[in-house]
Amino acid sequence: MRKLVLVFFVVVLLPLIILGADKLPAEKAGKITSPQGQIAFIRNGNVWAMDADGKNQDMKCEVANADGRLSWSPDGKKIAFTRSGMVDLKGPDPVVGGKHKVYDIFVAWLDSAYANNRMWWTRLTDNLGSKSPEWSADGNTIIFCNDMNANIVNALEPNYQICTMGPEGENYQILRKDWQNFSDDFLISPTLSPNGKIAAVTINNRRPIGFALFDKDNFMVPIDTIRSRAGKNSKLVAPSWSPDGQWLAYINNSINNSGVYITSPDLSEHYLVFSPPVGTYLYTVSPSFSPDSKWLTFSTTDGSVWICDITGNGARRLTGPGLDKFPAWSKGTPK
Repeated sequence: MRKLVLVFFVVVLLPLIILGADKLPAEKAGKITSPQGQIAFIRNGNVWAMDADGKNQDMKCEVANADGRLSWSPDGKKIAFTRSGMVDLKGPDPVVGGKHKVYDIFVAWLDSAYANNRMWWTRLTDNLGSKSPEWSADGNTIIFCNDMNANIVNALEPNYQICTMGPEGENYQILRKDWQNFSDDFLISPTLSPNGKIAAVTINNRRPIGFALFDKDNFMVPIDTIRSRAGKNSKLVAPSWSPDGQWLAYINNSINNSGVYITSPDLSEHYLVFSPPVGTYLYTVSPSFSPDSKWLTFSTTDGSVWICDITGNGARRLTGPGLDKFPAWSKGTPK
């Protein structure tokens, strides 16, 4: 009986050890230098930024309700962010009522912050459902998700769809033209590669399945195909493309292999970048690459911002524990 029990544990645990231990070989990563640029993050509901070594921390936009993913414009002059609120309906009959969050996307202007005006921002959306913005590499597009039901006061379920707009909020488009036909399938956390590949997380029956890949110009694949693609990446959420398009970062949200990972564009290779310390958990908001695609920044639920290079070395805590979360690396140097 002892031999049988021993064999059982070896067979079950060995794949988990292999999955959790693989890291990107140094020869595949290329030369890794010291991290450069700036990192924006949310502290106590406001937008802050700091150097890549954690120095020169400074508030850039004071709003008190910033929430979720941040994204820098390619010219380094603006930061797109989400502000959240709450609908709290108390109907005439207690049967009707409830709460749900509402969101819109704004832009912080860094030249205002440099002039000590941290109370200035621009609003890009007003539909109460838009969040998770990401600027495209050329600066001409912002991709985001929108809860199409957010402005319905008595909505029982959200309906998240992937959308795009111009840098001033113009040219709003919903990428799924048949989005009204879906009752239990949503798409969230979009990220756009330099060559037009979109990764987004599929939700079915309120449960995140995993991320799926699409071509931006061929987003109308059948919903069964989306479910199948996402199912192959079960528990893999919060995707983020590297600026050079060579890697897709994500968070493995499973119990046994929790961590920040990267994968090749064809999803054939997966490498562990960072495992959270014991008793600490990762926020399931997309990690963010450095401008040279060699480093990642992310946050843990104890209110800390971290960086680590793509080989899984050089991990360091830049802030916290405290009230910090959802970091985003600048795409370049401000002009």
